[in-house]
Amino acid sequence: MLRKLTAGELCATCDPAVFNFRSTKEIEPLSDIIGQERAIRSMEFGLRINRKGYNIFVTGPKGTGRTTYTRAAVSRVAAEKPVPDDILYVYNFAKPEKPLAIFLPAGRGSEFARDMEKLIEEIRREISRVFDDEKFENQRQELVEKYQKMSVELFEKLEQSAKADGFTVQRTPQGFITIPLKDGRPMNQEEYDALTGEERKELEEKSRALQSRIDETLRKMRALDRKIREELSELERKTALTAVDPYFEEITSKYAGFENIIAYVKAVKEDIIKNLAVIRADAREKGEAQENSTGTGQAVPREDFFIRYKVNLFVDNRATKGAPVIFETNPTYYNLFGKIEGRAFFGTVVTDFTMIKSGAVHRARGGYLVLQAEDLFKDPFAWDTLKRTLKNGEARVENIGEQYRAVPTVTLKPEPIPLDVKVIIIGSPFIYYILNDYDEDFRKLFKVKVDFDIEMERNPVNMKHYASFISHICREENLLPFESSAVARVIDYSSRLAEDRKKLSTRFNEIAEIIYEAGAWAAMEGAESVEAKHVDKAVEEKVYRSNMIEEKLFSMIRRGEIIISTEGQAVGQVNGLSVIDIGDYVFGQPSRITARTFLGDAGVINIEREAKLSGKIHDKAVMILAGYLGEKYAREMPLSVSASITFEQNYGGVEGDSATCAELLALLSSISGIPVRQDFAVTGSLDQHGNVQPVGGVTYKVEGFYHTCKIKGLTGTQGVVIPARNLDNLMLKREVIDAVKEGRFHIYAAETIDDVIEIMTGLKPEQFHMKVMESLKEMAERAKEFFDGENKKQE
Repeated sequence: MLRKLTAGELCATCDPAVFNFRSTKEIEPLSDIIGQERAIRSMEFGLRINRKGYNIFVTGPKGTGRTTYTRAAVSRVAAEKPVPDDILYVYNFAKPEKPLAIFLPAGRGSEFARDMEKLIEEIRREISRVFDDEKFENQRQELVEKYQKMSVELFEKLEQSAKADGFTVQRTPQGFITIPLKDGRPMNQEEYDALTGEERKELEEKSRALQSRIDETLRKMRALDRKIREELSELERKTALTAVDPYFEEITSKYAGFENIIAYVKAVKEDIIKNLAVIRADAREKGEAQENSTGTGQAVPREDFFIRYKVNLFVDNRATKGAPVIFETNPTYYNLFGKIEGRAFFGTVVTDFTMIKSGAVHRARGGYLVLQAEDLFKDPFAWDTLKRTLKNGEARVENIGEQYRAVPTVTLKPEPIPLDVKVIIIGSPFIYYILNDYDEDFRKLFKVKVDFDIEMERNPVNMKHYASFISHICREENLLPFESSAVARVIDYSSRLAEDRKKLSTRFNEIAEIIYEAGAWAAMEGAESVEAKHVDKAVEEKVYRSNMIEEKLFSMIRRGEIIISTEGQAVGQVNGLSVIDIGDYVFGQPSRITARTFLGDAGVINIEREAKLSGKIHDKAVMILAGYLGEKYAREMPLSVSASITFEQNYGGVEGDSATCAELLALLSSISGIPVRQDFAVTGSLDQHGNVQPVGGVTYKVEGFYHTCKIKGLTGTQGVVIPARNLDNLMLKREVIDAVKEGRFHIYAAETIDDVIEIMTGLKPEQFHMKVMESLKEMAERAKEFFDGENKKQE
């Protein structure tokens, strides 16, 4: 049933009297998110459940407060949890390529690192002091003299034995040699040559016997040498232990409750004793460097041996309150999972365990890691590594590409960190459904969906919440307070954003912008509070900053470059309505839809589709239109008609089904020859039974045609036909409402195509359909006559 709408049905207006305050400074601010009960319940559940796989994906359109709420909700829950341990990496003395991970209570990690640094400094100083002490040197000298005396005695005994056999023994760089004696002195070559063969043979036998005793003496002297080295080493070890034991006992006592620390400190002590020679040499070099220093330069230090005793404070939680909440704004692979850095050293790159750097997953251990999906998927390695980390429950630090090397190389492989972290990803519905459909791991790892809506019910409770939200913004941003009339205007603007008079928008970013800007206009005017006119001004100026394209298009309509008729009648031509979205601004614009019919059997030709300017939904709409034609007019005879439909002067494509009513009306007008009103525009989808279905953007479409009529001249007969089911979506501007109230513009609501036909043609639907049927019959008869004549010619 066709119905003319009154001015009161075109917009929902908030009455300031519903509020019991004069300005927002009288009410308590509300910082919590409103209108998102589903999302709040889901988030609370996801944050409280501690089971593997119950990570959270927060989805919804931008501007709904999803990031702000996530930050607040996670921080609130995290504050109730304990602070996780510090994580340290230390040198692995058994396998240097595999640094060890050690865990200490929050704050103790940095303390232990300082204690170890102090310990090593004291030990180096103490070892240098104790080995330079006169007491140690005396003990060492006694040992040396003792073994020197024993060595001398062995040699003297050897000499006496040799002398008894007529030989003397001499030391040379090559070892001991034996020389025969004559008359108590070494025999020269001439004397040796003068000996008889038997005398020489006797000397040689004695020399061989003596050589055996020399070898035995050498073995004893080497044994003495080994023994003195062992005793000297033991002396050094005992001396060092005496010096360092008090320091190690102090740190061991301090960390007595941590077995891993005790084991590590014990390994450090053993390594220091094992490398006393290196430590003493380093002390001597350091002393020499100080003696030779002129103060004019600095030598390049050699690779520091003592770096092995340092502690890498991998994760420091000393300043953390509650569980950590990490918002990683640049979630690249290295920022998330850490890295092993390197430094240049003599033309190559070297690294060590102190260059292992933590990532966000390590810092979030025991807490929460929040990521933006759009940023996460920019890195080709980040998503797969995150899934593997969550599945395995451990975080590894390894540089990108190690697993792809053609030739394996020795590198650091730090001990993995056991992971206990809840990951929260914030992303669009599109990303969520893509992952849900095509990534098998996603459903297992992100079992909690937090879905943010773009609207909520417009009821007294939510309107009061809106007022409290405005109060919160005013206080946080130091804005002027909003009067109740200004709050009412913001609520009406919110419903316009939602495109529903019974809803309020939850796109709080856009609402906050209007609040900021209205406050700025009030301040520039010198007002003491924000009034309704300041909100109206903010909305108008916001539109003005973005509607240049709209103004240019309507200017082209004014000059006749875009042809739109707003008076009279025409056959096969109807004013349709479309919505143009340019990103930051949406507006409606009329479109001239034309249809032409002729004999044939091609059916309805969608020119946009043939030109590849039609979207899938529009293609479907044209097919539905053809279905309606068949059901309505071809039950007793075939349709012998071909028709073409197009959006004139359309060069950017058509999508959607909101022009179905207008397209059908243009087509039926062309078939029947009945003219259609050009001072009206039509919008509405259509099913195959002729029922008019709701469409989107109806508010912008009505305003777009009103604007067109205004620039071409309002006649008092112009108007728009919209679907009856779109009544709740009307939130028209005051100018359009006033025009309707004064009878200068008209809006009708239609339920069926017959309603549209009646207002657009002035005929009763039955008359109109009868005329269409007659025209189709005439076309069928002409077609039959044509084909009969052609057949006779062929015979």
